[in-house]
Amino acid sequence: MNYFERAKKYRAKKRLGQNFLIDENAIETILDYSDITKEDTVVEIGPGLGFVTEHLVKLAKKVYAVELDEDMVNEISKINADNLEIIHNDILKTDISAFGDNIKVVANIPYYITSPILAHLLGEIDDLNNKNRNSITQILLMVQWEVAKRLQANENSISKEFGLLSVLAQFWANVEIIKKVPARSFFPAPKVDSAIVKLTVNKKPMLELTNYTFFRKVVKACFATRRKNIKNSLVNAGFSKNAVEETLKELSLDENLRGETLSIKQMGELSEVLKGKL
Repeated sequence: MNYFERAKKYRAKKRLGQNFLIDENAIETILDYSDITKEDTVVEIGPGLGFVTEHLVKLAKKVYAVELDEDMVNEISKINADNLEIIHNDILKTDISAFGDNIKVVANIPYYITSPILAHLLGEIDDLNNKNRNSITQILLMVQWEVAKRLQANENSISKEFGLLSVLAQFWANVEIIKKVPARSFFPAPKVDSAIVKLTVNKKPMLELTNYTFFRKVVKACFATRRKNIKNSLVNAGFSKNAVEETLKELSLDENLRGETLSIKQMGELSEVLKGKL
């Protein structure tokens, strides 16, 4: 199936971050790792010209294709499938939970809104009862390679990779990079490579804490000023200097450590002890 010949008939809209996936092997990988059965409901985000959609409808019980671009909506409408419903809307304004339970998400999303989309699907760290996340079992994403590394990064990764996005993804899901996808796999080809990433959503957060909103503030403080040590980062975020010093001492953490060198578990311990001293 010549996806390139089909794609080059259309002009991608740069303002919407459109790059059409034309690599048959990459499309097959998406389908293989999405683990879709005839019992599954699938939400596809950014279906574009429908190259993945036309396969999803053969595998799933129901496919909801959420597409913002009216021209792409017209193209997807040409797919003849009774189990396909096209949602002409911004995914950030779409209630995923309205489509049912145990949803599998497949998404080739514009890179510039990766973080907002993930937050929309998973909820924030302290959003314990997010209705979208509660309705989703897994998310298969095509993202920029650098973003994929950030999603899977930890305290041992390059400091610029481990950050708020890493914590958000891993706090609510198991993250696995499936395959690197070269830029030439798209038309038009972007300037960077991409990756297929699988997030298996968990029912419970990574850590059991007494105050998740407080934890979120601590995490933000850890990454807010990367050049400053953990003590100054926390104090600059508004936490009491005495409480911070006592907490670091109790946890045997060097106050000259940088926040991004702490694991998510250590950030949780820091949050719990610090909260008890305020």
